[in-house]
Amino acid sequence: MERKLWKVLYQIVKKMSNRWGAWRYSTGEIVGVYLWSVANDRPMVWALDPANWPDDVRPVGLPSQSTLSRRLRHADAVDLMTAVEQQWMILLAIGRRLIRVIDGKALPISKISKDADIGYGRGAGEFQTGYKLHAVWDGGPLPIAWALAPMNTSEKKMAKALIPTLPGGGYLLGDNQYDANPLYDLAGQSGFQLVAPPPRSRGRGGLGHRRQSPYRLRCLELLKTRFGRALFHQRGLIERKFGNLTSCGSGLAPLPAWVRRFTRVRNWVHAKLLIHAARWFVKHSTTQKALA
Repeated sequence: MERKLWKVLYQIVKKMSNRWGAWRYSTGEIVGVYLWSVANDRPMVWALDPANWPDDVRPVGLPSQSTLSRRLRHADAVDLMTAVEQQWMILLAIGRRLIRVIDGKALPISKISKDADIGYGRGAGEFQTGYKLHAVWDGGPLPIAWALAPMNTSEKKMAKALIPTLPGGGYLLGDNQYDANPLYDLAGQSGFQLVAPPPRSRGRGGLGHRRQSPYRLRCLELLKTRFGRALFHQRGLIERKFGNLTSCGSGLAPLPAWVRRFTRVRNWVHAKLLIHAARWFVKHSTTQKALA
């Protein structure tokens, strides 16, 4: 299965890679080798051994470990993976639905790790050490927007960065971590009605004593209606998306021991998102024909 996923990925990587520069290996070749290691859940050095490649997909030449590591830190590699992601989003018309869901997924690591970029914050039901993937999903195989941050970075802060990047408009569903007047205003200015229930600890019907965003007041009234409750019930979509992302072979499993520091974790998560989308392409032959 990993071979099929890699072939689909590498096909579009080669099409999107048009920059060679003065390097011996093109950016597409660098990203292709890296994706082979991630698809097989192995360190980068594993993908540099010709014995670990099937004869029909093995590149003619493989870079050294230092070259691969250095080039993956270069902006060209990140830009290429982003271009592949955006191309698939266009093909699938991702981002055109009226209902979007926002949430964060913890990526915990050992509490005794020496990684200087991690944070200690609320994870899956407890406080954990590591990173967190913040994402906005609709019905597609890729998130519309996503970002990585240390575990202690709040959902509100990351939502402020993600919401203005969302295309279109409609409803944006989130849990009570997103119930903040500035986020309601920001979502409203971006064409979205944020729907997030107030925490139970809030008195006076969740209104408090401060100025209330008109979008928050509308949300509170909306949640009292049958339509609003049915609408918010669809927030479970993101749990299924994160579940699908992490519960399959070559998916986003717990971060392995060789994936540490922010840049490496970001590249790993980005590659896993692309592989997850490739799995969707493999299962839908009509989309694969569109890439041919």
